[in-house]
Amino acid sequence: MFKQRVVFVHGAGSFGAAAWPKQHGMALDYDALFLRRHGFDAVAEPLESDFSADAAIVLGALADDGRGASGGHVVAHSQGAIAAMMAAVERPDLVHSLTLVEPACLSLTAELPATAAHRALMQPLFDVRHHLSNEDFEREFVRRVFSAEATGDITPEGLRAARRLRLQAPPWEAPLHIVPGVPTLVLTGGWEPLYEEIAGYLRETGALHRIAAGGHRPQDSAEGDQVIRAFIADVGRHQHAHAS
Repeated sequence: MFKQRVVFVHGAGSFGAAAWPKQHGMALDYDALFLRRHGFDAVAEPLESDFSADAAIVLGALADDGRGASGGHVVAHSQGAIAAMMAAVERPDLVHSLTLVEPACLSLTAELPATAAHRALMQPLFDVRHHLSNEDFEREFVRRVFSAEATGDITPEGLRAARRLRLQAPPWEAPLHIVPGVPTLVLTGGWEPLYEEIAGYLRETGALHRIAAGGHRPQDSAEGDQVIRAFIADVGRHQHAHAS
């Protein structure tokens, strides 16, 4: 039986399947691929982020699967939404739908108040990130974004994660454009005005917006997981009926 492909694109923290614990079971009904963005590896040293390389990874996952089929649904979290949108702009024919969870698409809303305030808070930190230690950058990043103290373990993976975070480019520098004609869901946690502002902007361009519990990771809640699954299933049914 042919399964539709669903490509999952992680944010700045966990990557691969570990970033999508509630969505593992979708592999029963879909050809589910859990990607690793550029510079994310369990062993290799992290690399500077590369928006174009990330988009190419997404497009590669949507390419011909060897059975003559190509394309699929894309589900992306936080900074992963940048790569998802860039891929959809470049090849909208391959992207059956976009699900953007707490999308860090700040370059779209640069002139709006919550985004401008966030950039004013974070820009000074990014300006000096190459002069800070990995741990100092992570500590200050967490303090500014979440008003909390970093609690990461000083393990080899913890040190790699801190370095990886420091090497991520500011999301407001991403070359983003609105995706024409691709069914889009924006899922937010309702906790942070910045992400609600981005969701509102995307809603004005035609996206469906839903809010679920879970803070910055609403996909981890039962409600958020159900919203994602229902949207993909609905789009899939509609496209199948249209093609018949």
